[in-house]
Amino acid sequence: MSNRTRQLRLIVGIVLLACMQGAACAADAMLERASKAMGADGLKSIRYTASGVGYTFGQAYKPGLPWPKIKVHSLVRAINYDTGSMKDEIVLSRAEGLGGGGYPHTGTQRNEEYVSAAYAWNQAGGAPVPGPRFIGGRVHQLWITPHGIVKAAIRNNASVRQEARNGRTYTAASFTEAGRFKAVAFINGEGLVERVESRIPDPVLGDTPVVTVYSDYRTVGGVKFPTRIAQSAGGFPVLDLTITDVQPNAAVDIALPDAVKNATERVAVDKVTDGVWFLSGGSHNSVAIEMKDHVIVVETPLNDGRSVPVLQQVKQLVPGKPIRYVINSHTHFDHSGGLRAAVAEGATIVTQAQNKPYFERAFATPNTIAADSMAKSGKKPRFKVFDDKLVLSDGTRSVEIYHVADSHHSDALVMVLLPKEKLLIEGDSFTPGPPNAPPPAQLNPNHTNLVENAQRLNLKFDKILPLHGRIVPASDLYAAVGQSPPK
Repeated sequence: MSNRTRQLRLIVGIVLLACMQGAACAADAMLERASKAMGADGLKSIRYTASGVGYTFGQAYKPGLPWPKIKVHSLVRAINYDTGSMKDEIVLSRAEGLGGGGYPHTGTQRNEEYVSAAYAWNQAGGAPVPGPRFIGGRVHQLWITPHGIVKAAIRNNASVRQEARNGRTYTAASFTEAGRFKAVAFINGEGLVERVESRIPDPVLGDTPVVTVYSDYRTVGGVKFPTRIAQSAGGFPVLDLTITDVQPNAAVDIALPDAVKNATERVAVDKVTDGVWFLSGGSHNSVAIEMKDHVIVVETPLNDGRSVPVLQQVKQLVPGKPIRYVINSHTHFDHSGGLRAAVAEGATIVTQAQNKPYFERAFATPNTIAADSMAKSGKKPRFKVFDDKLVLSDGTRSVEIYHVADSHHSDALVMVLLPKEKLLIEGDSFTPGPPNAPPPAQLNPNHTNLVENAQRLNLKFDKILPLHGRIVPASDLYAAVGQSPPK
């Protein structure tokens, strides 16, 4: 045997040993096999149509209950893998009367949602509406699609192992999409992705488990795609879809609008009266209330990206006084996603009593994938809770906080009254329409519930400072329910 032959055999032996030990070549080979089996190699884009049921993540009627169910009449998802872009066209309706989500109580709603690289937006009335809070979730959904997960695993140099489950052996490919999510793709013996177990950073729940199951594959144009997709998030179902049409390599050209690319977080300040400011400029509002030796903030919404600038603006408005309390309207994630920022600020969270155990459990789970301000601060949450009513007073100004009884939106919803100033602060019970808009054609049960609570508690207010929308006179609420304001 020649020296060259011995050298070649030695090299091959070393390579094979490395592959058997799970080195990069083994991972690459296994993922390339899955890519070829599924037809992902030449797949640049895909469009598919589905229908079924969905659930509104983070909008439970009571803290700790499953997410409210919706009917997905149609979902058309278009993905361009080369540009990391996705468009969802959704027609949906409520399947449950209780809980959040911003959907009409009757009829259907159409949503048009986009993500492209590090930008997300919705299309509303022909104009793009920037949605930076949606980026992480939509990037995650794009790259855990059956072909996206294989592409992402290869791109992120996934590690692989063999894992037995329910009497079957799977190739488990694990990787991290930096700052976005962690995932394990379970690939069966035919090279098809059956299951993806991922974790996403959530402003309320911290690192949140998501399980996506793909089944009943069929071949379309050389590409294998499941006809059933089921998904859970945070321990509860979020999707159960049947795929009715698949178009591999469909034309998917998603242009990033300048209005989205150039958008920045803006906190607009409107002085309502001495020591009270309405903080708007986005989809969600907050209110700052100056007391003798401290400040109260009503609502830290969405996430650090919104609530940190809000809290910074408050400190500029009232320098030298600490933010002692942050009043939380309810647990829905768009209204409680900034509470970790409030904790980092050192504020005590004021919330309805049944919310405390839920928040304590949620905040005990850190965001390790994308650290938030609470994690960076090292501070622990403090709570001040009540059942039906709480008054915060400094002897001059009183802030009254009430439980909104029998709400259709959230069983733990609260509203805030400044009795001296006759200002009502509320969220999701009443969102004012555009100026001079006619009253709604059908009564909204949230509107009538707010009026019933105001009458039951004999609340006197002249203005409403809503946590969505613009400041309006109290008469706008009563007009929405076909009544005249009380005298």
